[in-house]
Amino acid sequence: MLRKLDSTNMGRSDLGWLQSIFHFSFSSYYNVDNMNFGVLRVINDDLVKANTGFEMHPHKDMEIISYVVDGELTHGDSMGNKNTITRGHVQYMSAGTGIYHSEHNLGKTTSRFLQIWIHPDKKGLEPNYGDYKFQWEDRKNKWLQIVSSTDGDGPIKIYQDANIYVLELDENKEIDFKVNEERQAYLVQIEGSAEINNILLNNRDALEIVEEDIVIKSKEKSHIIIIEMKKSN
Repeated sequence: MLRKLDSTNMGRSDLGWLQSIFHFSFSSYYNVDNMNFGVLRVINDDLVKANTGFEMHPHKDMEIISYVVDGELTHGDSMGNKNTITRGHVQYMSAGTGIYHSEHNLGKTTSRFLQIWIHPDKKGLEPNYGDYKFQWEDRKNKWLQIVSSTDGDGPIKIYQDANIYVLELDENKEIDFKVNEERQAYLVQIEGSAEINNILLNNRDALEIVEEDIVIKSKEKSHIIIIEMKKSN
């Protein structure tokens, strides 16, 4: 089963310093029929102006992944961690019993990043933070796994049966992705456009995939992320 989500129909917010597209209910956007996709609770596509950002605020019992598309993102938290990442890099945090953190764009240009929240497999975990600077060429015309469960092979491990892959596919190239029985996946066309099983996705569109293999044919250079997970009941 495939279902396209057009970005023009998603929730939106404009705070001046921050412009957001909400894939699921979040903040001022509330839709009781669009709360999550399995254990995937949040994907926010955020544009943060230079020298602005999210001040220190709390999180609890959530696996949080930030994937930078453009510009830079600086994380700080109540455990004393602080670091800056740029395009294609990732920050991740297990909020567990509770943590405060901030996210700022201290650069000179607007930053774009995807903020991804996944429900953990248990509550009350010890808070944890890390970041990973992936090489861009490792996702050129091939899948790069950036996240897995603690039992998986991803360099970033989270407390949930979920995997995250990224890809940059050159124009007119083709690649497949398998979504096995009892599995589902959520795909975001971060940049560019592609045809996926005869469904056209443009910049910032998304696709829900349930127990169905897909073939991606790029119409132009395409930057894509997939969150793959166990099928929800």
